[in-house]
Amino acid sequence: MKEWYSDNKIGIFFNIVPCIGIRYATPSMTDKEIESIKKYPFINKKNLTVKLIDNKKQQTYVFDIPKGYCFDGASVPWLFRRIIGAPTDNSFLVAAMVHDVLCENHGFVNNDRAFSTLAFDSLLKVSEVSRFKRFLMKNSVDIFQALFCDWGLEYNNG
Repeated sequence: MKEWYSDNKIGIFFNIVPCIGIRYATPSMTDKEIESIKKYPFINKKNLTVKLIDNKKQQTYVFDIPKGYCFDGASVPWLFRRIIGAPTDNSFLVAAMVHDVLCENHGFVNNDRAFSTLAFDSLLKVSEVSRFKRFLMKNSVDIFQALFCDWGLEYNNG
């Protein structure tokens, strides 16, 4: 596994360097396929194994993101795009992909929303997203997870 990020709180490892592509519509596609591409324009190009280590709890989580997994990039509301940037910004894509997988599969991190948010923030840090943008994105994502990903408003710290 390749170390992507590590500090006293979290370790993030991938089996390979993440490879994300953009899906494009072609004239031969059905309306349903075109709508899918509009909604989820990014695709994971290789089978990716992710290992997250919670250094505080001494807990390790390993999960796969399959080749072909499609996602929408960073969900940046249009009102904040001048401050944060476009959802298609390359520096957001790996963090957004891992975050989306964790939102869809809470069990991958034992339903620990705080740890999921920490992973998102750490992946943005690796991508050299500024501290201010990370603060805005981390808190927005945490609120989004609480309200729309069925994780509840309370952290599961146990």
